[in-house]
Amino acid sequence: MHINPLDISTPATELNFSGKNVLIVDDYMEMRSILRDMLSSCGAEIKKIHMATNGNEAIAWLKKVPFDIVLCDLILGSGKNGQQVLEEAKYQSLVGPSCLWLMITAEKTMEAVTGTAEYQPDAYLLKPVTEASLRSRLAKIWTKKEAFAEIYKAMKQQDYSKAMDLCDQRLASDKAHAADLLRTKCDLLLVSGEYDRAKQVLEDILAVRDLPWAKAALAKILLKKNDLDAAKHLLEETTEANPAYLEAQDLLAHTLQVMGDLEEAGNVLERTVKLSPNSVTRQKNLGQVAMKLGKLEDAERAFRKSVSLGENSVLRTADAYLGLAKACSANKNAEQALKALGQLNKNFAADEVRTKALAVEGLIHHQSGNTEKAKQIAEELGQSISNDSIHPDSDGALEIARLLLTAGDKEKAIQLLQSEIKNNPESATLLRDVAEIFDQAGMGEEGSRLIETSRQEAMLIMNRGVLLISKGQYEEAVSAMRDAYSAMPANIRVLLNLAYVIITYMQKKGPAPELIEEARHSLQAANELSPGEPRFVRLSAALNELTTVR
Repeated sequence: MHINPLDISTPATELNFSGKNVLIVDDYMEMRSILRDMLSSCGAEIKKIHMATNGNEAIAWLKKVPFDIVLCDLILGSGKNGQQVLEEAKYQSLVGPSCLWLMITAEKTMEAVTGTAEYQPDAYLLKPVTEASLRSRLAKIWTKKEAFAEIYKAMKQQDYSKAMDLCDQRLASDKAHAADLLRTKCDLLLVSGEYDRAKQVLEDILAVRDLPWAKAALAKILLKKNDLDAAKHLLEETTEANPAYLEAQDLLAHTLQVMGDLEEAGNVLERTVKLSPNSVTRQKNLGQVAMKLGKLEDAERAFRKSVSLGENSVLRTADAYLGLAKACSANKNAEQALKALGQLNKNFAADEVRTKALAVEGLIHHQSGNTEKAKQIAEELGQSISNDSIHPDSDGALEIARLLLTAGDKEKAIQLLQSEIKNNPESATLLRDVAEIFDQAGMGEEGSRLIETSRQEAMLIMNRGVLLISKGQYEEAVSAMRDAYSAMPANIRVLLNLAYVIITYMQKKGPAPELIEEARHSLQAANELSPGEPRFVRLSAALNELTTVR
């Protein structure tokens, strides 16, 4: 079957929004009334049309009502703007693909439009809005929503197999939506972890048409398969031909970072930030790369922008505040550095964030010459680690290790770094970060030996259970993987291998409630650390089969 992915002509449709829940978000009462009357003329029921005057009200409504249609102004006065409302609605899954989201704006600047486009509203409508322009835009979008209704329903139920079958059924006859159907099918394959199938579909598409989204999706798969050179080549082709395709630009920057080419990653991020400067995450990423490159003023500027943009954003991140503190400290401004940490502690209450902030505070005191205070904080953190009373994430562990080495506690620092290596032995980025910490402490050669020894030890331990299960030694395999989990509780492959050997054991010996629970816990932990792993999907399905049998 040959499909033209660009054939997206849409027939006219008669609007009838009777029974649909509608939300209008605008800070001007007159505009809200005008839009309400226009929607009423399209068949929407007045009692089902809800109003919000600002971003917080909009989010409150979105949490209470499953909306079918949202008309949202981009500029909403103080507080959240329309872009931030949309990003939060998607981030918290307050709206799904079946919801029609129309962004209304008087802004025509590239910066405003590009920034909001990243969160994929269904369309824009420029002011002044007329009933004819609103009807035309709504009719075109609603035609697609109705065509995809059953697919979206299956997606909402997380029945991805059914959703893909429905895509295939429609592809056989629906030429008008062929491009969107193909893209949806590929997205579903990626979500399901079926990378090989997705790769084949994408290669078939690209053999017919050179579509940027298909290239970016294929690059994601190549990254998962650790084929970095091929991913980089594909993304460079895509971004050169489509410089405004921000997702591909971000993916290229990430690929370059994984490859260790920080200079070029920084160049890509700088270009992308010029196109769309209002991304909390991208500004933070630029700050982190600039910091590693020693571009301290650029780093501070990017972190400040990320902190400022994040004030009303669900994507606000503690790492931007920490980065700002470190950049200010490196720029010999301890007062501003400590001020950034004060803002961090005011906005984030999580223990792991506070722990990381304390480690950075110790480093700031050391850099400013207050070595006694730095040593005091290092001793406090070292004791907490010994007592197992704190559980820092990977970045936090690296910050603590830096401080411990600076304060002279080499033994605890090495233990902490070895633990991180064993939990992430295949992460080139982490291994480079650890090597950098050892280099900064004047332990380059010793550090290299420690890294390689720890990495090899981890690889042996985490694969032992799978080797034993292949020999039919089921009890020994489960025992070996439990030992591996005790030694490396944040190692994704260990967590997946533990689930695998337990499931294989139960397939041979029969299911048991406590083993089912252990396998489920291991899978959930792996998915939290690295969402979307293909093995997670396959092992979850196998575990569900055992549960059904039981």
